[in-house]
Amino acid sequence: MTDPALDVVEFLLTAHTYTEEEELDDGDLPPRIRQVFWSDGAIERPLAVTQDRARTATSVDHPWDAVSDLLFTQRTEFSGEMSLTQPGMALEWYLDRADDDRLLTNPTLAFAARDHDEASVTRQEARDDNQPVQADRVWIDSLLEEYFDDEDDAEMLDLVHILAPEEIEMTLNDLVLTEDQKDEVDKIVTAIENRDYLASIGLREIGKILFVGPPGTGKTTVSRALAHELGLPFVEVKLSMVTSQYLGETAKNVEKTFEVAKRLSPCILFIDEFDSVAKTRKSDEHAALKRAVNTLLKSIDDISLVRDEVLTVAATNHPDQLDAAAWRRFDEVVNFPKPDRQMRSDILRIVTREMDIADFDPDGVAEKTEGLTGSDLRMVLREAVLQALTEGRRTLQQEDVMKAVQGFEERDNLKNMDMIDGEGAAVGDGGSGHDHDHDHDN
Repeated sequence: MTDPALDVVEFLLTAHTYTEEEELDDGDLPPRIRQVFWSDGAIERPLAVTQDRARTATSVDHPWDAVSDLLFTQRTEFSGEMSLTQPGMALEWYLDRADDDRLLTNPTLAFAARDHDEASVTRQEARDDNQPVQADRVWIDSLLEEYFDDEDDAEMLDLVHILAPEEIEMTLNDLVLTEDQKDEVDKIVTAIENRDYLASIGLREIGKILFVGPPGTGKTTVSRALAHELGLPFVEVKLSMVTSQYLGETAKNVEKTFEVAKRLSPCILFIDEFDSVAKTRKSDEHAALKRAVNTLLKSIDDISLVRDEVLTVAATNHPDQLDAAAWRRFDEVVNFPKPDRQMRSDILRIVTREMDIADFDPDGVAEKTEGLTGSDLRMVLREAVLQALTEGRRTLQQEDVMKAVQGFEERDNLKNMDMIDGEGAAVGDGGSGHDHDHDHDN
C-alpha cells in the first residue's frame, strides 16, 4: 500500500533537486514525474509544483492535505504552488522511509542521496533502470507535433502507428517462443547493448530482420514485446497503406516513414505486410507505386541499427512472393511456424494464468487444436469465458474450453464454403487453413 505523504514528498524533492542541480537532465526524472513538466517538447527549470501536477504525478487526490502537517513543506496561497522550506530535512525524512527499490526508480533522488549512508543506489544504477525519455508517450507526441507541422504531412500519419513502450501490455514473458526465436531475440538485445563496439569494428549494416510465418503466429506481438522489453518506441508501418490508391506522393511518404523512425531513435521500425513489395514490383499498372517500392528498398539499405539506432523488422505471411531484391535486404530471417502441441499447451497455460478453470487440462486442449495459432487459442479462450459469463459463471470448466474449440473450428471452416449457389460469395479470402489475422497477433 502506498503512502500518500511519501509520494508527494518524493515529488517535491525531485522537483527541487532537479531545479537546483544543473548537471541533471531529462533522463534523471522518472517518467511519471517527467511527463507532467513537458512543455513545447522540453523540460525547463525551475520545476513548479502545482496541485494539479502533484495529483497527476502521484495519483494522490489531495496532495497538500497529505503533507500539510510536515515541518518542511509550504504552500503559496495565491498561486497554490507547493514547495520545501527545508530540503535537507525533507531528504532525511524521505530516506528514512524509502527503500532501495524505490530509490532505484528515481535517478534524481539517487543523486541527491549520494552522500547519505542510508542510500546504496547510485545515480547511474537508477538511470539504467529508468525508462529513457525517448520512450515517453509525451516525448513522442511532442516530436511528432513538431515534425508534422504542415498540413501536407497529415497524410503521413495514416501510414504509421506509433506506440510508447508503456502502452504495450504484452511482454516477452507472456510469449511462447521457439528456440530459434529465443536465440534471435537474445542476439537483438546483445546488438543493441553493444552498438558502440559494433561501430568501432566496422559492423554497421546489421539489425535488419525478416519475420516469416502464417498470420497469428506472433510476428507483430514479438516485435512489440521486444519494444516493451527494451523501452523503445514502436513504429509500425503497413505496406498495404503505402500501396493504396488514395494515398498521394507515396515515395515521399515512404521516405518520411524512415525519417520518423530516425527522429524517434532509438526505436523499432516494424514493416508489416512486406509481401506487398513483391505484388507491386510485379505489377505493370502503377509506375508511381513501383517508385515508392524502390524507395522503400533503398530506405532499408540506408538505415542502420548501429548508425541510426533503428532496429528494422519486416514481417510477411507470404515469403514465396518475395523476390531476391527483397530477401537480400535482411541479415537475419526468423521463422514463425504454427505452434506444435507442446507450444500450444504452454500458450494455454500462460493465457489462463489469471482465469479460474476447474480441472483444466491444457495438454488435452492442445491435443485437439492442431493447426491453431497462438492468436487462435486466445480467441478460443475468450469465447469460452464469454459463454460462461452469459450463463452466470466466472469459473470455467474443461468442457467450456472444448466447446469453444469446436465452435471456432466450425466457424473457421465457413471460409471455404460457398454461401450462395452458383457464382456465390466465399466467407473470408477463400484461402487455406487459418490464414487470418487476429488483434495484430501475426
